[in-house]
Amino acid sequence: MTLEKPTTPFAKDLVLIGGGHSHALMLRMMGMKPLEGVRVTLISDVSHAPYSGMLPGFIAGFYTYDEAHIDLRKLCQFAGVRFVFATACGLDLENKRVILEDRSPIGFDFVSINIGSTPNKVDVAGAEKFATPSKPVPNLLEKWEPIVADEKPAKAIIVGAGAGGVELSISMKKRMEPHLDVEIVHSGDEILETHNPKVSEIFREILEERGIEVHTKERVTEVREDGVVCESGTEIKGDHVFWVTNASPPKWLAESGLKTDKRGFVLVSQTLQSVTHPFVFAAGDVATIEGMPRPKSGVFAVRMAKPLWKNLQRIFADRPLLNYKPQKEFLSLIGTATGKAVASRKLLAWKSAVMWKWKDHIDRKFMRKFSDLPKMGDAADDAHGKVTKSDEGSLPEVLKELRARSQMRCLGCAAKVGSSVLSKALARIREEHGETNALSEFDAGDDAAVFTVQSGQQMVQTVDYLPALVADPYDFGRIATLHCFSDIFAMGATAHSGLVTALLPFGSDRVTEETLFQVLSGMIATLEDSGAKLFGGHTAEGDVLALGITCNGTIAPGTELKKGGIKRGQVVILTKPIGTGTLFAAEMRLEAKGRWIDNALESMLRTNRVPAGILRTHGATACTDVTGFGLIGHLLEMLKPSKVAAHFDMTALPILEGALETSAAGILSSLHTQNAVAANGIVNARNFATHEKYPLLFDPQTSGGLLASIPAENRDACLAELAAMGVDAMCVAEIGELEDADSPIVLR
Repeated sequence: MTLEKPTTPFAKDLVLIGGGHSHALMLRMMGMKPLEGVRVTLISDVSHAPYSGMLPGFIAGFYTYDEAHIDLRKLCQFAGVRFVFATACGLDLENKRVILEDRSPIGFDFVSINIGSTPNKVDVAGAEKFATPSKPVPNLLEKWEPIVADEKPAKAIIVGAGAGGVELSISMKKRMEPHLDVEIVHSGDEILETHNPKVSEIFREILEERGIEVHTKERVTEVREDGVVCESGTEIKGDHVFWVTNASPPKWLAESGLKTDKRGFVLVSQTLQSVTHPFVFAAGDVATIEGMPRPKSGVFAVRMAKPLWKNLQRIFADRPLLNYKPQKEFLSLIGTATGKAVASRKLLAWKSAVMWKWKDHIDRKFMRKFSDLPKMGDAADDAHGKVTKSDEGSLPEVLKELRARSQMRCLGCAAKVGSSVLSKALARIREEHGETNALSEFDAGDDAAVFTVQSGQQMVQTVDYLPALVADPYDFGRIATLHCFSDIFAMGATAHSGLVTALLPFGSDRVTEETLFQVLSGMIATLEDSGAKLFGGHTAEGDVLALGITCNGTIAPGTELKKGGIKRGQVVILTKPIGTGTLFAAEMRLEAKGRWIDNALESMLRTNRVPAGILRTHGATACTDVTGFGLIGHLLEMLKPSKVAAHFDMTALPILEGALETSAAGILSSLHTQNAVAANGIVNARNFATHEKYPLLFDPQTSGGLLASIPAENRDACLAELAAMGVDAMCVAEIGELEDADSPIVLR
């Protein structure tokens, strides 16, 4: 995801951890009224956040996946917010950084946490291994979907008989009847204990009608592969165990130093700030308001969104924050998976089709907030969250200084990032990656790197430049490095080192330092995977984040693979699916689903180093990488010097998920028109002009796969070895005699 050029330099960083209901609603509000001068980042381990109100209906088959999930990538694109696909696992409160799994930490000025909760199963033997918790929901669905697809007779055990457990059991039974038997095990005296007795009685009758047996007063003490064991000694056999008990928070919240309640949830004041760390906000299930504990319910997460948003606006404006007082009672609408719902509040208990229609209406109306996003130009001209109050050190004061500096910035070499910013970013890089690997050659501050090429080796060098395709600077650093070094791997060389020119958006020193740290961390992590080093480079200020990388590699003389080495009787292997150009064009228009971008990024973040080595061992004689000119453009570069023809198999062409939909909708890259000129090199292009894959032949790729020719007799063994290494490779063409030198490609 790329972000529009900010009208104001970024002065502060706000990081949102988690895409829960509070943050999702707040992002929508932010899209209508941005926080001026604040760079906002959402960290989430999912691109599609499930809506709790529709989850049982989705399990029962009433809703589609997209109807029951909030597309966070699209929402962030609308709001002008950076989306970071990562898992938070800690907070460094002293240095104000979010600790992430498998990547560098992210710094912040203020942070807000809305990550929900998970069922508590810590003290139960075997639960971690054999039970599937109801949250996080993606894990639940990962377990549930194969059960639905299999349709074999099975038995599910639901541990917990609160509203979540009861509704889940009824929904599973509805979806899989008659293949699935369901039993509920509950430690309490009665099901739905937080509701009135009439509600419990209604659901007792429903469960009995559905043939769902309920075991109350049975505490599970062990989970086994074939069922559960209760404290009483009762053993209940089953094929699948789902855990839907009381909510618990992740341990890292308390371990970070935040004050928590007895259960480990973040203790916040009525302003939704941590009672010990006012720069930390929390909302939804993960938060407990001091002196005002409430049930862990999506209702409160939804209602916290507006006060959270108002207080974040106020804290950046250096204005007094507002107190939020949650209501004590609320109406619950619990589905029965029969076209009816039960309304529950205090002594109210009413089962009715009207209640289901009302619940369905409320849920669909809520979700339309995220699917029917306003056009970016629809907001009022003054809807920019203008900040007027000014105190020393406050956001308005910093913005005033930055605006003055931005208007007086020099160009040329004077546009470099300041030495103090550079020094701080490099110090963090060395702290993160170690002295030996990160920028080791530049410790003395020299302006050029000196290195020795191994005896008997030749140097391979290339250079490339990319503006940021994604908003996450760490991932951009990884993608840009893989993209640029792909030319080295395509020639069969070994990566040695790189030099970078980093173009950084103008902002406050701390914001610029954080951007530089993230992008260099991504580059270094990628280079280290290849055994290479980043020797250094230069920085400059610009309108958008961009990287120019000089890539160095080594190779034995006379062993390089060039484009023009294709021979008759060979086949052509493509190592990655295509479609990144149309997908990211669609994302810019809010027309791409988050999971499509997830899959595209997963492909783009795969190195070409491994497949290059495999292709060479199977006799590759020519190779190139598929990038900006599109598949056909790069194939023509290989065919014309070799004076051979390619019989191209359209059915074998691998396509990224969603690319057919976006290209069919006419959403194509701005480079597509120029690339399509390559159609002149296809003998029978007109015959395939209406083929659904045809437009993608000219789609420009970023960090695309390799295109290589190998002997036909090696095809199966090569594809098998590539597949074993997780490479999505396909044989896309056979090489034959050339009949038309200007049009050497025949589609079939």
